[in-house]
Amino acid sequence: MIAIIAAPPSKIREQYTAHRVLETLGFAVYCFMVQPLELPDRYNLVDHFVDRHIREGRGEKTAIVCGSTRVTYCEVATQVNRVGNALLGLGLQEEQRVLLVLPDIPEFAAAYFGTIKMGGVAVPTSTAMRASDYAYFLSESRARIAIVHSALIAELAPAFSGQRYLKHVIVCGEPVHDYLNWDEVLRHSSPDLEPARTTKDDVAFWLWTSGSTGRPKAAVHLHHHWVHCCEHYARGVLDIRAGDVVFSSSKLFHAYGLGNALMFPFHVGATTILYPGKPHARAILETAEANRSTLFFSVPTLYASMLQEAEKTRYDLGSIRLAASAAEPLPAEIFRRWKERFGVEILDGIGSTEVLHIYLSARAGRVHPGSTGQAVPGYELALVDHAGQSVPLGEIGDLMVAGPSTAQCYWNRQELSQDRMRGRWFFTGDKYRIDENGYYWYAGRSDDMFRVSGQWVSPIEVESALIEHSQVLEAAVIAFEEETGLHTPKAFIVLRDGCLGRPGLARELQDFVKQRITPYKYPRHIEFVPELPKTAAGKVLRYKLRELGGSAKVSQASMT
Repeated sequence: MIAIIAAPPSKIREQYTAHRVLETLGFAVYCFMVQPLELPDRYNLVDHFVDRHIREGRGEKTAIVCGSTRVTYCEVATQVNRVGNALLGLGLQEEQRVLLVLPDIPEFAAAYFGTIKMGGVAVPTSTAMRASDYAYFLSESRARIAIVHSALIAELAPAFSGQRYLKHVIVCGEPVHDYLNWDEVLRHSSPDLEPARTTKDDVAFWLWTSGSTGRPKAAVHLHHHWVHCCEHYARGVLDIRAGDVVFSSSKLFHAYGLGNALMFPFHVGATTILYPGKPHARAILETAEANRSTLFFSVPTLYASMLQEAEKTRYDLGSIRLAASAAEPLPAEIFRRWKERFGVEILDGIGSTEVLHIYLSARAGRVHPGSTGQAVPGYELALVDHAGQSVPLGEIGDLMVAGPSTAQCYWNRQELSQDRMRGRWFFTGDKYRIDENGYYWYAGRSDDMFRVSGQWVSPIEVESALIEHSQVLEAAVIAFEEETGLHTPKAFIVLRDGCLGRPGLARELQDFVKQRITPYKYPRHIEFVPELPKTAAGKVLRYKLRELGGSAKVSQASMT
């Protein structure tokens, strides 16, 4: 087993003790020096992320840019206080939930921080769901208040009826009959509010995570969790600074986007760019260029689309000093093409809603294309087999992580919480191998790996080979069940603009893969599709591909 441990300077003696203990258990241990985070027991995260900037003289600095709207830290703080007071006035009590269904606009920040400041629990929720989903979210969270946008009310309204716990709905945007109006509610609320007397271990917010199947479940996070992500990843890996202009294509309702576009810039007093529209390549490139972004966050799918768009139109991204990627492994070919086109490195990373943000990441100037990098300081990583035993160097194992931002539990999911949150360790469900230099290489999800001719196949390895072909934009590989009951690789491929699924292309791609990786791993079946099914965060939903064409019994559309 291999563990990566980050030790504060004050704990070096204890860390050496831990080193000896772990060695006796077969661990290989790497220590990284990080500064300890000394947080008082009485702690409300909004005091750190919002109010502190007013005390330290940054009140007039621009905190948020959204289109033509610019909002200062002082204006954010005032809005936060008005929201908190409005919720108190509506009878919300500490620890009760507020469901947020809002696009990436300044009101999101006010609603999120306002709920937490008055002692409530903020529950950001996707803006791309259906009425039945929202009914579930309201029931599961037992939200007393929902804050939603008028553009989404047609989908949301049916979900409100019959809710046992919901008492009030506040609508921002255009006034909507029968619901409280955001502007009116805030206009009658005081701009002054002291933070609730919460502790660092009180619940502050939930984030929904669905995994590969089943209804979404809520990861329960505490007041102190975000500051660890900000210090260890945003500062320790990205070197975020007050002068940065941050832009994330990933949305605020998702853990990755929430950290990128709100918590990281508000940790250091930087400026964030919010874009409420759908993250299409052209719009994202234009927004990054127009606002002279310096830190940019996106996902591999969108990086590929932006590169394709950049072949048609020239974009000046010279202001960007660093880019980051998550949600899916970043193919080495995308990294190389992006750096060649824009002169900027993309730091691939992996995180999870349960651990809140990225805990394994590449480093600027030390990127090994195709590798996820090394542990983020402050987090411990270990690779184990199905029995929980260590795996030898270079072999594939299940990734475990321990760190200070791991969720307390899944709400109302005791059995699953015990299965995944094993003491201080979290079972990620991701498979990795580690090389002799301590770099981690992604091998797929635990439920995505499969055997061909008795040997393991990692879908990500086949996908990475396919995407190096000049005509391939995206690829996803699953296990295809033949009529014999045996499994072989099947690839779903999205071609680049202007490329056609011409006769012979499937065979050409198969030969292309054979020349780059071990031949037995090549896809026996190839299906050309217009797009791949993905989550809102950009993660490919392979279980949907398996449902659509993972067996000879249900699909004869493949090309061999």
